[in-house]
Amino acid sequence: MFGGVESTPIVSEALANVFRTLAPDDVQLFPVTVEGEPERYFVVNATKVVDCIDEARCREVHHYDEDDPSPEHEGEYNWIYGLRIDPSKTEGAQVFRLKKFKTAFIVSEDIKNALEGVGNLGVSFERVTGAPEPH
Repeated sequence: MFGGVESTPIVSEALANVFRTLAPDDVQLFPVTVEGEPERYFVVNATKVVDCIDEARCREVHHYDEDDPSPEHEGEYNWIYGLRIDPSKTEGAQVFRLKKFKTAFIVSEDIKNALEGVGNLGVSFERVTGAPEPH
């Protein structure tokens, strides 16, 4: 599940435990009630914002225009296809948002593997390191 703010993840307690164990300094977990669900859920807030987009290796980038009606987004990315990051600039973060493209919720390979180990995610992962994906 995702919330409305920057596609904030809402996860089960089992998934929250993955974040709590493997990335305690990178996330905040806020308990929430999902109507009609007996299980506990948590909003996952990535507390780190990292400037590590490798624009030259991204397939296609779109910046907000000067004429965009949302001046608060000036200098940020409207959308990125084939997103690539520079892992050397992640400052060791296991979970983070990108400085100029906060829509992306980035997790390390270790976090991804642990989340997949729990199963029943309802999300997919896209690699953002290594060689760009072919079109």
